Amino acid sequence: MNDTPHPFDAETWAQLPALFENLPEPVHLIMWGDPAESKAEKETAVLLQSLADRFSALTTQVLPRRINYDFYPVIGVMGGPAEEWTDFGVRLIGQPNGYAMTSFVTAVQAVSFRGMTLEAMTRIRLKQLSQPVNIELFSAADNEAGALMAQPLFNMAVVNEHIRTFFIMADQFPTAVNRYSLNYLPHMVLNGRVHMEGVVDEGEILKQIGTAVKTN
Repeated sequence: MNDTPHPFDAETWAQLPALFENLPEPVHLIMWGDPAESKAEKETAVLLQSLADRFSALTTQVLPRRINYDFYPVIGVMGGPAEEWTDFGVRLIGQPNGYAMTSFVTAVQAVSFRGMTLEAMTRIRLKQLSQPVNIELFSAADNEAGALMAQPLFNMAVVNEHIRTFFIMADQFPTAVNRYSLNYLPHMVLNGRVHMEGVVDEGEILKQIGTAVKTN
């Protein structure tokens, strides 16, 4: 197994067991895209397969491009049990690299641990949410703050079925940046209307979710 080609440097490869060997629930990684279409899609498929080959809690598959996605690759992080995967609405759009790899790990852990790292009060308040909220988080490979924001947002998607969180690699998709005229990362957009910049706490995120729901 150690002789199998993989996209990680030696230091990262050695650190992966601490992140993935003790996951409490299995995780299924779906990549929507075409490895023959772009380098990013090919390398992302290799990355996911490398992890699935090494860690028993992880499985993966590649599915064709879908008309409802504008950018590729798209990674969907699904929860177990393996007989019937659950879609928690956790997505990463673009090839994970740099600090975005940290966000990818966070997404896997959020699904496997069922969002348990959220504060107790946050989990209680999320139970009151009954309207759909789409959260787009724009970050980049060199944006450490984006990884900090991804953690609560992924966990919120896992805890409440009405929330979907999309982590978007802004440096890979300039047209996505232009769509919202983004000037600062990380940048969060809720339901296409409510905008937030920088790192904020769970309480502020919940406040802005409430605003987004009211403006639907």
